[in-house]
Amino acid sequence: MYRPAVIAIGALLAGLAAAPLLQAQTARPNVVFIMTDDVGYGDIGSYGARDVLTPNIDQLAREGTRFTDFYANAPVCTPTRAGFVTGRYQQRVGLERALSGPARTNGVGLTANGRTLPQLLKNSGYTTGLVGKWHLGYELDQSPSAHGFDYFFGFKSGYVDYYQHTNGAGADDLWENEREIEVDGYLTDLFTERSVDFIRQNADRPFFLSVQFNAAHWPYQPPDMPSVARGNATHLQPHTEDTSTRDDYVAMLERADRGIGEIVWALTDAGLSENTLVIFTNDNGGEWLSNNAPLFNRKWTVWEGGIRVASILRWPGVIPANRVTPQVGITMDLTATILAVTDTRVPAELDLDGINLLPILTGEAPTVERTLFWRSPNRADRAVRSGDWKLVVQGSQGGRPSFVFNVRTDLGERNDMTNVRQDVARRLRGLLDAWEAEVDADAETVAGGFR
Repeated sequence: MYRPAVIAIGALLAGLAAAPLLQAQTARPNVVFIMTDDVGYGDIGSYGARDVLTPNIDQLAREGTRFTDFYANAPVCTPTRAGFVTGRYQQRVGLERALSGPARTNGVGLTANGRTLPQLLKNSGYTTGLVGKWHLGYELDQSPSAHGFDYFFGFKSGYVDYYQHTNGAGADDLWENEREIEVDGYLTDLFTERSVDFIRQNADRPFFLSVQFNAAHWPYQPPDMPSVARGNATHLQPHTEDTSTRDDYVAMLERADRGIGEIVWALTDAGLSENTLVIFTNDNGGEWLSNNAPLFNRKWTVWEGGIRVASILRWPGVIPANRVTPQVGITMDLTATILAVTDTRVPAELDLDGINLLPILTGEAPTVERTLFWRSPNRADRAVRSGDWKLVVQGSQGGRPSFVFNVRTDLGERNDMTNVRQDVARRLRGLLDAWEAEVDADAETVAGGFR
């Protein structure tokens, strides 16, 4: 796909003619990072979807490498985004829960310290842009610009009305840099337009563009709704009268896929496709209208359906096309990868928890065994994956039942092997307890949400 609704032939020819010049001017690779919101593992065509059409995401998979065992840093929004921006476990910075929607003055958020991803890239000579959802704080020193984004267009709370651009309290929440603005339009389309504009305006210099679509997060408002049916930003439940439908959700996701096609086409039109790393992923497992199959459970949980997500990396001529990798990865690995491919200096005091995935994807290095950890927002449930084995510990009181699964062969976590693999349970429980002690000790030293 990768084509907008209307393609100007003149613009296409001009883009092709300018390609060699632009690529010479931007020898350092550009990075376009695309994250969708609350999309299920089984909602993408290349991951098995049958009732959703995602041709543009699927083309990224054909032209790049697709992960089968990729994870979000957390089962909800804010923590995963904190993990991406810092490149570290979000527990270390005291952001383990989704920031409560419309609150603007409680002071909780990711306070800038000069060591987050956009600031490091900016220090390295990159023009940086964020289009879409922030959800890491309202205060001035927690804003995208304080973290090094040269340009920001989007919203700061956890969710907004797609048409009215108001948050759960009914307050306006659409920003351009540090200024609240009013712009008519369906939010997914506005994010696509601003992303395309950013690419065109910065085609002659290295750039990092983070596109954080809020689709398909509730409120489930599909595109082209009649104004009388729109309502405000409310989270409808399956038992709610006149609730949302799977068709609503599908329409929202398909519009985001169309936007992704337009963004990737803008790279081609500007002659930047060969010199741009495009990353697609999701922030956590899907909600109740999503399809997380073949995984178990959904958002908010540390079961596979709450944390395993789609992820695709495309870089023509560098990352092999039409490949599927079994390498286990996590959101903060993307941070380390971006810093490495852009040759950005990482301060000695910044101890990244993620790894650079590029050598593994290119075949320069073999796949590596990972040990990764998760904790639910209320800290009741915990999980660790080490190699192919996963331990889930439920409950914060009483017996705290444990479950052991081989998630390489048992994606649905249906075959609990605790009764025969006590050795795995003991080993993984020790790793989990040690990790919790470490990150919680770090969090105790955090002042104002981030040190």
